[in-house]
Amino acid sequence: MVSLSRSILALSIVGMAAGNVFAAATDLMVADFDSGRKPNNIGGDFGCWIKDPGDPMQGCIESFDRGAKGNALRIIYSVDSDKPAFGGLWMRLQNLDAAKFGTLALRVKGDAGMGYTKIFKVELKDAMDVSSHYYVRGVTDQWQDITIPLKDFEGMANTRKLKELVLVIEDTTATAKRGVIYIDDVRFTKIGS
Repeated sequence: MVSLSRSILALSIVGMAAGNVFAAATDLMVADFDSGRKPNNIGGDFGCWIKDPGDPMQGCIESFDRGAKGNALRIIYSVDSDKPAFGGLWMRLQNLDAAKFGTLALRVKGDAGMGYTKIFKVELKDAMDVSSHYYVRGVTDQWQDITIPLKDFEGMANTRKLKELVLVIEDTTATAKRGVIYIDDVRFTKIGS
């Protein structure tokens, strides 16, 4: 009887572990920022960029922000210029084959004290520099999960060979021209595929 109980217990543990492996296999974590350093989880570099580095009214700085559950990435930005202004974060995807995934997901929030835009653009670029984009709307000062079906991106980027993910804050769409947004847990998931 003891042997049977141990066998049932062992099978239960194996079953739970297999369930966790299956759940983990449905997501590909691109960047959780928990290491507090570069590169991202798949070996790609990342950083901030702006349209015109010579314009003192445009700027973008990234840094790690330590929270209760690990690090997030803080993006301090300004697109408050008389000239056309945009910038944000670029992240290398290492020619990732994302065709087996249904969505791009990330966590995002704005900084209530510093201000933040409620709208930003997400671009996916392939190895041929063809891009697709999607506008994220409704950012608040609370963490929220954003899930974007890959089929909802406008454009023709080849999801079988993704080179780069870009977050773009545009002067023409930003609800706050200066501010801070935080991102975390950038991942591709099979949900919605």
